[in-house]
Amino acid sequence: MKRLATIVAAALCMAAASDPAERLADPAQEARAREMFREVRCLVCQNESIDDSNAELAADLRRLVREEIEAGKSDEEVRQHLIDRYGEFVLLKPAFSWGNAALWAAPLLVVIAGLLLLMRSFRNRIEEESLSPEEAERLKRLSED
Repeated sequence: MKRLATIVAAALCMAAASDPAERLADPAQEARAREMFREVRCLVCQNESIDDSNAELAADLRRLVREEIEAGKSDEEVRQHLIDRYGEFVLLKPAFSWGNAALWAAPLLVVIAGLLLLMRSFRNRIEEESLSPEEAERLKRLSED
């Protein structure tokens, strides 16, 4: 059943996404909207833009972007509206932020810290004391027997 649901979701996301009836009358605005579609992630398919997806949510997002552009909002205002509503995940290429950098760098920092701790533990190992001359002589006698 799970496999069937995955196949159906993939089929929905692979179908053609643009309905001519939804297009804006102004070709310049429609071109801006189409460009924005390529930057916004389909939250159902997650690895496709809303331009490529045929999911209902993608259609709603396309409609929302067209309405915002038709209302005269700039591309940045439309992006910010989507981020406010759905979070930064909605963008296929999120903007650089120190929070994102920390998320990407954290695994590398953990590995480096582990290597440093490992090196430190090897350096701080207690070296075995060498045998005193009497102990060496006794060991020699024991091994001869």
